[in-house]
Amino acid sequence: MRTRLLPLLIVLMAGVLLALGFPLAVSVAAAQQQRVVVDRIDDTVRFAALAQFVTEGPGMDERRSTLQEQLDRYHDTYGIKAGVFYRDGDNIASAPEGWSVPRSGEGREAFQEALTGRRSQDPGQVWPWQQGARLVVASPVVRDGDVVAVVFTDSPTAQLRSRVLKGWLLIAAGECAAMLVAVGAAFRLTGWVLRPVRILDAVTHDIATGQMNSRVAAAGGPPELRRLARSFNEMADNVEEVLEQQRAFVADASHQLRNPLAALLLRIELLALELPEGNEEIASVRTEGKRLAQVLDDLLDLALAEHACADLRLTDIGELAAERVAAWRPLAEEKGVRLTEHRAAVTAWADPVALSSALDAVIDNALKFTPSGEEVTVSVASNGATSTVVITDRGPGLTDEELARIGDRFWRSGRHQNIKGSGLGLSISRALLTAGGGSIAYEHHEPCGLRVTVTVPRTSPTA
Repeated sequence: MRTRLLPLLIVLMAGVLLALGFPLAVSVAAAQQQRVVVDRIDDTVRFAALAQFVTEGPGMDERRSTLQEQLDRYHDTYGIKAGVFYRDGDNIASAPEGWSVPRSGEGREAFQEALTGRRSQDPGQVWPWQQGARLVVASPVVRDGDVVAVVFTDSPTAQLRSRVLKGWLLIAAGECAAMLVAVGAAFRLTGWVLRPVRILDAVTHDIATGQMNSRVAAAGGPPELRRLARSFNEMADNVEEVLEQQRAFVADASHQLRNPLAALLLRIELLALELPEGNEEIASVRTEGKRLAQVLDDLLDLALAEHACADLRLTDIGELAAERVAAWRPLAEEKGVRLTEHRAAVTAWADPVALSSALDAVIDNALKFTPSGEEVTVSVASNGATSTVVITDRGPGLTDEELARIGDRFWRSGRHQNIKGSGLGLSISRALLTAGGGSIAYEHHEPCGLRVTVTVPRTSPTA
């Protein structure tokens, strides 16, 4: 979610900063140019005062000479072209000598505007990338209310463009700094908003994997998410209570039914003494009674497995698997099945009792369905953060649909209903392994049979 939320916030913040930055950059350029324009207008006004009486009257040559001297000094000092021109464009005085009013363009427009009695107030904006741009300012020379001449200046813009560019660089640096602050704020904001979501997701995963005592710890975040966390904890408490009631009911029912069932089996045995030996009906009743007793025992084991906490310790998985193979080998030899092992020195964190029970259930299941003359193999290996025990058989195997249902409570394949079992063995195995952070998986084994993989973690649960 952060990868979707962060770009959205960053794009919005970047848009806001750009929306503020562009007008500010234009304003900086306009302010710098306005300073230069005002300075040039002051210069043209001063020259206009000198030129006001140059066009006529006694001492005209002397005043023109003084004006020319001022213009020359001005041009030499600042590198700005300046001149005073009659209305028809003829030169009164100019620096450099012989410079005249442009015949077209912005300079000509400024000259024509000055002839109407107005000073240049708004020359075209000069931008930093306009290398050859010039700034022209014209001011009228007025005598007795009439415009008799025009003072005209043509300034280079290198310094103006440099100052504008420096101002823009400062704005860009400020924008970058603001963007970094905004990105940091966006990370903090998304972390603050999403932290309760991440905690809720982790706790949901824990509960889904069987850790029913997991709860969402009190954390920051928006009030809505804090309220959601409290509601989730209440829901988890209710679910755990309901499941605990179900486990208690199953355990109590299994335990309470064992005594009447034991008495019933005893009465059946007493009744069998009164019947002829080899009676098929009494044998069938005995078989069903023993099957019912096994189902009750398995239900009690399942309820205890789901309720008990795992006693995790560093265990030699290879040695434990070898012990279980040795325990089941006599039964395998009796059935004519080869039970082999591929032992390896592998350790993992597991509950030895729970893992032994799970391996017993899987090996028992493999021996049941493997025909005489075939082989059941138990292999131990390590794979990075986990250790695995793989049990393969060469039995009839399962279809894809059956493979999806294996491990469900009381489920048995329709093809194997006549084989002894309650359909709870693999469910108990899964419950035992899940309590210790392990898992069990089923897949096809080529060319035939079933491949069961028991996985346990190699790292300590407190790491």
